[in-house]
Amino acid sequence: MPFFPTGTMERVDTEGQIATAMTLSRILSHTPFTGNGPVKLVLFDVHTLQQRFYFHDGIIPCLLSGMPSFQRLLNKNHSGEAISIAFPDDGAKKRFGQMFASTFPLVICNKVREGDNRILQVSEGDPAGRHVFIVDDLVQSGGTLIACKNVLLQRGAAKVSAYVTHGVFPNESWKKFTDGSWTKFYVSDSVPDTIKAIEGVAPFEVCPLAAELHEFMLHISVLS
Repeated sequence: MPFFPTGTMERVDTEGQIATAMTLSRILSHTPFTGNGPVKLVLFDVHTLQQRFYFHDGIIPCLLSGMPSFQRLLNKNHSGEAISIAFPDDGAKKRFGQMFASTFPLVICNKVREGDNRILQVSEGDPAGRHVFIVDDLVQSGGTLIACKNVLLQRGAAKVSAYVTHGVFPNESWKKFTDGSWTKFYVSDSVPDTIKAIEGVAPFEVCPLAAELHEFMLHISVLS
């Protein structure tokens, strides 16, 4: 199950809302045992790491990441470029920053309040003259990524690209990224409908999760 679809629905802000991330976890926790014990449920880049604790003892959540595949793709396709990695908020930086900090300069964006509005600004790092890749776990409407791209270009980034593990793109929101302002937009193959929709469409390119899943399966085989 590469994409945990209710992962962003883990909070209840008003009475009557349902934390469906917990609900789906409970449902999956009732998966029948295998001959070797509880089922191992493989999930890639869940929205928050604490969601592993939503599952009961009847299932073992195995949390993997698509970031290693993206890092290999960077080394293959963008070797020699002046690359920086940007995060659209502190949460993404805390989650993935340690995976890139030793290899690339980091740029952090954050929302700040100006009057009645909240705007995105660069709070750390310098994107000037760099090919900046915005990295996050998922994209839906794309508003935050687009705002991040705009502020990076305003601060002098030479080019802006993106990688997200889960391209959800409800209501064909992927079309917002085809205006020519993005150099590349890498996305994993965790959401099949999205992959069909963006096939052959610039600036999108698929970064498959198969290598990470294969490595995990080999590890499980060795242990068993």
